[in-house]
Amino acid sequence: MAHPKRKTSKARRDKRRSQIKLVDPTLTECPNCGTIHQRHRACTECGYYRGRQVVKAASEV
Repeated sequence: MAHPKRKTSKARRDKRRSQIKLVDPTLTECPNCGTIHQRHRACTECGYYRGRQVVKAASEV
């Protein structure tokens, strides 16, 4: 079995691992106001998440 000749630094290792996550986020339509937002996040327009308001809406601030 092959063995590494030198230790791989943490920076080099983490740079390699970070390249895996380069995918577009999944978007969905808000059932409350109908705008497009990221899944599993509160809507930025109305502030609702899973049927209840969790943050103040952008228009209220």
